[in-house]
Amino acid sequence: MVGPSREMTVVRIPLKSAKHHFGVSLSRGSRPYNEDTFQAGTIEIPAFAKRRPMSLTRNPNGAIQNEVTPADSASGDPQVFYFGVFDGHGGSECSGFLREQLHTYLEKATKLFELESSLKAKGRAERNRGWPSSLDEKESAGVEPKASGREVLDSIKVHTPSGVEPIKPPKPGTSDKPPAGGAHDEAAPIDSAPTVQQSESIRRAEELERCLVRDWKELVGGYFRRFKPEYFSMSAGGRGHSTEKDVISKRNAPNSSIADDAVEGIGIETVLQYTFLKADYDFVSAQVGKQEEDPVLADRAINDDDILGHPSRTGKNIGGPKRFKGGSTCSIVLISTPTPSPFWHPASPSSLVTAHVGDTRALLCNTATGLAVPLTSNHHPSLPEEAARLRRYATAFVTDSFGEERVSGLANTRAFGDMASKRIGVSAEPEIRRVELSPAEYSFLVLISDGVSGHLSDQEIVDIVKEARTPEQAARDVTSYATEVSADADNATTLVVRLGGWERRSEGGLGSLGTKELRDWRRNEAENPRGRMM
Repeated sequence: MVGPSREMTVVRIPLKSAKHHFGVSLSRGSRPYNEDTFQAGTIEIPAFAKRRPMSLTRNPNGAIQNEVTPADSASGDPQVFYFGVFDGHGGSECSGFLREQLHTYLEKATKLFELESSLKAKGRAERNRGWPSSLDEKESAGVEPKASGREVLDSIKVHTPSGVEPIKPPKPGTSDKPPAGGAHDEAAPIDSAPTVQQSESIRRAEELERCLVRDWKELVGGYFRRFKPEYFSMSAGGRGHSTEKDVISKRNAPNSSIADDAVEGIGIETVLQYTFLKADYDFVSAQVGKQEEDPVLADRAINDDDILGHPSRTGKNIGGPKRFKGGSTCSIVLISTPTPSPFWHPASPSSLVTAHVGDTRALLCNTATGLAVPLTSNHHPSLPEEAARLRRYATAFVTDSFGEERVSGLANTRAFGDMASKRIGVSAEPEIRRVELSPAEYSFLVLISDGVSGHLSDQEIVDIVKEARTPEQAARDVTSYATEVSADADNATTLVVRLGGWERRSEGGLGSLGTKELRDWRRNEAENPRGRMM
């Protein structure tokens, strides 16, 4: 907290009961059952936020500022919050598995990779770029001022209403540098922040990554024979850790030695990629080990596959008793703070990391401009990057009756499960972004399934949330509006999380009036279906 304040204690409150900080709403739409699931809570992993410099944590007289007493995790760090939305297709077995197990895979992976807290490791703060303590430090480091609202607005199209220039999602693995030009310059993408080093156990990480890549090659083959995960080590078959690339480039440079700050290391991004691929491998391999249900198998004892000592843990039961050929998309968000102040406090900075596969979406609302900032891309065959990735393996892309491109009958080119399409590259390799949130820079976070984003633009979703009094009400309003205006409503899920700028959510730009006329027209059309036939 900035400035002197009264001492207070953060009390543990069940997140799903805190309607002023978190809200979620689900609807099955016109479908016979709901295949969407969600998860929200705290997980036991080391903090990954960037450490604040001492000049921001001490008063001018040298005394440490009063801060709230944290509800610390077992590791002693401020709690890391976890939010996720999972959209199943072909059934709810895969989305249910992700809801119950994905966060457990992440907790186990952080231990396997020996991840350490980014807040307590000696010397790690000096190696982590970011959080300049003054304007002079920013200028000396070559950090340019943040882009204005108009510069942020000038980017490519991603689910935006007509007449509005869309915003491009951040690019993974690149530094956050806005353009230095004026308001009419070319697109201003919001790039992903650099990786924070949390573990120096490179050899152990390489062995884990090499084993997982080898398992995929043996189980599936095809696309995975030349599989190069983005955040895996080069020696493990990947494209290289971001810090590993710096070390190799400096090592190969003539007449130069590796600098002190060029230390090999990995961060939460590598662990997230391993988590997604490992969870997908376990799910798919469990389905391979099953056989189609028949009367003889159905007549077996109910505990026939039980493991001695663990009667409820049977690897073959992942995804249900029968072979499950469907899958699920996934978008998860992790939020970590460098101080004990909670991430929704107006004066608290935080670090946000997203991991995403499929067409579920994550959005931020910029407090100053009121604009929707997308954190994910829809992994469809129409996305150029995905088309280039799959074209050498997929037999063909086909167009359905709605004009949408599909690969092997699937609209998503990345997903968990979908065992029949793994050989042509429908993998669970996540698209990972890291965003450093300044105090009150963003008003709220929204995670949605395609039952919402398929009918509404990003800006419409954000504007509906602005009009609600609490995140819980906002989630209900977005879901109900999406199902109301769609002729064939799909499963719809909306998850809204309050951030530091929540109280100022209607101040930026046009507030919620930017899309009000369009939303009113949509509602009138839905209430008067005969009008569309005239």
